[in-house]
Amino acid sequence: MPEDDKTQPTRREAFIKLGVGSVAVACAGAGVFGYSYLSPNVLYEPSPIANAGKPDRYPLGSVNQDLEAGIYIIHSPEGFYALSATCTHLGCLTVWNADLDIIACPCHGSKFSKQGVKLEGPAPRGLPWLKVWLGDEGELLVDRASVIPPKQYLRT
Repeated sequence: MPEDDKTQPTRREAFIKLGVGSVAVACAGAGVFGYSYLSPNVLYEPSPIANAGKPDRYPLGSVNQDLEAGIYIIHSPEGFYALSATCTHLGCLTVWNADLDIIACPCHGSKFSKQGVKLEGPAPRGLPWLKVWLGDEGELLVDRASVIPPKQYLRT
């Protein structure tokens, strides 16, 4: 055999290296998938509980929108209640129009009363009422994940 043929791997050695390399790649892939399976898959979402502050900051008859929480806090003569500010049509954020005394969706024109009742537009239903209660510190707390039947007021 010529001397430069010694530097070339034999056919058997090439297949061995190819096999060992394939097994190493498969083991590395299994290790990556095993790690992702065993590591916690946690979604860090904000709390559904929104702190709306002290009740005395809401004058009687007021409609206040909390843009960050996506809710309305309404202080009616019957008491406090909260509505979702998300339109039931396609999820747009609604706005309070004090001149017309309505909640309007700027996207597709749905209109709601300040009790959340659908007045007109493509929305399939009114705005949902949300659970409101007084916290330990005397602040209004709203659970955006708890829809309640209408006309359940918080009396302070």
